[in-house]
Amino acid sequence: MKRAVVTGASSGIGAATARQLAQAGFDVIACARRLDRLQQLAVEHAHITPFALDVTSDASVTALVDFLGEQPLHVLVANAGGAFDANPVVAADLAQWQRSYEVNVIGSVRTVRALYPALLASGDGHIIITGSTAGQIVYETGGSYTAAKHAEHALAGTLRLELAGEPIRVTEIAPGMVRTEEFALNRNHGDAAKAASVYQGVAEPLTADDIADTITWCATRPSHVNIDLLVVRPLAQAAQHKVVRKPA
Repeated sequence: MKRAVVTGASSGIGAATARQLAQAGFDVIACARRLDRLQQLAVEHAHITPFALDVTSDASVTALVDFLGEQPLHVLVANAGGAFDANPVVAADLAQWQRSYEVNVIGSVRTVRALYPALLASGDGHIIITGSTAGQIVYETGGSYTAAKHAEHALAGTLRLELAGEPIRVTEIAPGMVRTEEFALNRNHGDAAKAASVYQGVAEPLTADDIADTITWCATRPSHVNIDLLVVRPLAQAAQHKVVRKPA
């Protein structure tokens, strides 16, 4: 059975991806800081193993490597991330900019670097980075997030060049508007009204399962097929700045 590590698996896209990969026949190590949520996820499927992980900690990532042991790893879904503020650049909260880079960018680099030997040992490795359409185009009050996601886009492209010739594929998934239980809420510091306004008038934003489906599809392509970049938007979103909203 192939093994997969999914970071940021305690909710949203990460949790949905852990479920779908397990259903597709992978032995999934579901990783996040909130172990209680991972344990609930593991109850759902025999092939999901919870592991408490903080991608901003060298010691925590090293503990994951030790937990995996000598067995090869076939898929790494570097999904841990998020948006943590909605301030204009001139009113930037630098602590939130640092947090955005630490989680989205440095966390991905730290995890890829640590798990690279296990991915290589599999002879059929695959790094899947959860990026964003925010990594393709910027927008107002999104500076800390768009900058971090642009950096993740650059990370994916650089990895693909550097790993050319090795048995490791590199895929970037770039979702547009996805409605999950926490993303907009975290960005707006728990303000439920502001979080809800992000999706106001949009009948069918993407769901976590929609993105998990694309990740699982990429992970189950034949070894010689690499999906470099997959941009996924809801029908109502033609571009980052073009969203059709219908009145209530």
